[in-house]
Amino acid sequence: MVRAMKVRVTVMPKASVLDPQGVAIRNTLRQVGVPAATAVRAGKVLEIELEGASADDADLRARLETAARDFLSNPVIEDYRIEVV
Repeated sequence: MVRAMKVRVTVMPKASVLDPQGVAIRNTLRQVGVPAATAVRAGKVLEIELEGASADDADLRARLETAARDFLSNPVIEDYRIEVV
């Protein structure tokens, strides 16, 4: 049976890439009383609702991979993860 599903795409800076936004967030956390914050990496999470889709659809998975690689992330400086939720 085909029904609606939700996909979560998480995009994060690669470990080897400097993350000035994460550094700024870490510093602000320390200033507001969270001194235990030693590292922050800032990324983005996209939740995509797909009507009439199946988690077993290999073609859909391939198109999601292409979208994540080509325009949801910058593969030079970011990694991404796709998961069905």
